[in-house]
Amino acid sequence: MPRVLLVDDDKNLLDSHRRVLRNHFDVHTALGGKSALEMVESDQPFAVVVSDFKMPFMSGVELLAKIKEIAPETVRMVLTGYADLEVAISAVNRGDIFRFLTKPCDKDTLMSALKAGVEQYEMVQSVHELAVIQRLKDGLESTLRAFIRLVEFRDPYTAGHMDRTAEIATLIAEKVGLSSDRIEGLRLAAMVHDIGKIAIPSGILNKPGILNDAEFALIKTHSLVGSEIFELMDTGWPIARIILEHHERLDGTGYPNGLCKEDILEESQILAVADVIDAIMTHRPYRLTLGRKKTIEDLEAQKGISLNAESVEAGIELLQTEQIFKDVT
Repeated sequence: MPRVLLVDDDKNLLDSHRRVLRNHFDVHTALGGKSALEMVESDQPFAVVVSDFKMPFMSGVELLAKIKEIAPETVRMVLTGYADLEVAISAVNRGDIFRFLTKPCDKDTLMSALKAGVEQYEMVQSVHELAVIQRLKDGLESTLRAFIRLVEFRDPYTAGHMDRTAEIATLIAEKVGLSSDRIEGLRLAAMVHDIGKIAIPSGILNKPGILNDAEFALIKTHSLVGSEIFELMDTGWPIARIILEHHERLDGTGYPNGLCKEDILEESQILAVADVIDAIMTHRPYRLTLGRKKTIEDLEAQKGISLNAESVEAGIELLQTEQIFKDVT
């Protein structure tokens, strides 16, 4: 339950409030400002602190101003008599106090105020959590960009291919209705889906002719190598799995594990289509681009057989409407 702290110099009043509120909140009490400050400084955070206004040695407004410095996210309220309204309103306007309550304060009013305070506290916490998550995401993307730069030194084509494929995969995912969070995970995975090629000799990657069986077998290890690079990275997205599966095919003809249909993650199926589109539409070391018409024909031939039908249709629409590869015929 939400932790709340009630501060007063009247023990009987505190005990009464505790009995009324204990089924709804984790209620703590403090006799006076000094005791309250010690609890705020040394204990777990409180969502709400409600303090009496007139107390010996330290007023409620003074106490809550100090709590604002110690625990700025704690929601602060003051109990005041009508004679003290001007002071209380001034404290509200300074931002020291979220709300003031007038004495005598009945059960329903106090309950309602505390619930509003807890909601305010939880909303602020959520904002902070989102900010932390965003910083983590930004840091992750920077890390992935560093991997891409590493690849660029060895094979500029692979780095460019990953960037383009990430853009295509994102557009396909939007068309098939993936949630924004899953799209983000797919985009990040696509940015580094061929990172495992860093372990492949550049002579094989850039070979102008057809690869022999041994060379192709080595190329096929890149998805496994790439997934191993990211398998220990806890991002909240299945990045390692997407990398591992982007060459798997619905009919079991893919690699490295020959998975079929529902055994392949949907994000991996989308990336597979995007990967095929970029591979056919761009120049490769062993051939020039095959063009828009040939790409669409190949996609149609594989639709629902080796490649996800819905993703293929989305990819074909992107090609036909020239949302991708505008300068390629």
